[in-house]
Amino acid sequence: MHQRPTKRPQFFYTTAPLPCPYLAGRTERKIVTELSGGEAETLHDRLSRAGFRRSHNIAYSPVCPGCQACIPIRIVADAFAPDRTQRRIRRANADLIGRETPARVTAEQFALFQRYQRIRHSDGDMAAMGFYDYRAMVEDTPITTGMVEFRDAADRLIGACLTDWLSDGLSAVYSFFDVGEDRRSLGTYAILWLIARARALGLPYVYLGYWVPQSRKMAYKERFRPSEILTAGAWRPLEDSDLPVRAHEAVR
Repeated sequence: MHQRPTKRPQFFYTTAPLPCPYLAGRTERKIVTELSGGEAETLHDRLSRAGFRRSHNIAYSPVCPGCQACIPIRIVADAFAPDRTQRRIRRANADLIGRETPARVTAEQFALFQRYQRIRHSDGDMAAMGFYDYRAMVEDTPITTGMVEFRDAADRLIGACLTDWLSDGLSAVYSFFDVGEDRRSLGTYAILWLIARARALGLPYVYLGYWVPQSRKMAYKERFRPSEILTAGAWRPLEDSDLPVRAHEAVR
């Protein structure tokens, strides 16, 4: 008699409270689970549709008591219509080449990442990351992940976006760029590139993680329309009438 192998149970854990990185004076808690084994890709797909994000081999979602400020958001790629500013940004970067590369770290990438952290986020946790921390962020992945590199005509790396490939879209994990190229608005351009790539691949969505309307550094995500937000367990169109009070700031 052959016994069917027992499927390993999936365990979820809640983290201890930590200071919120988006809203001053608040604390954050997350529910986390490990992504591992042959089912990691399938589980990550399901959890992404449920509003989870990935870091290394962990999927997480905020479960902060008394706070629902972090709202999962995804762009409807095929229906996306750039506004005037986004069209200008696309034209300003027409000379760049976006290349999909494996999730493998290079010294050139790390140097750009360090400069970006030092200038833009010197007070953040990532500013203290060394080479091996950065390599773990990029390479420690149990799913299909790659780095999209943006290079100018001289083949100089000026931007990059760590990206997960899902069955229903692309997920922007983390992007960084040359802050000396502010006129290009490379943060916005990376998202525009992912939208175009998702459309070319026939994938319906680009996942942007969490939109925090009250956070200046996260509020830019609602500018990509049409988008959907996950509320009350369902993805719903993001409409102007649904928007809470927010702080506007264009991503650069």
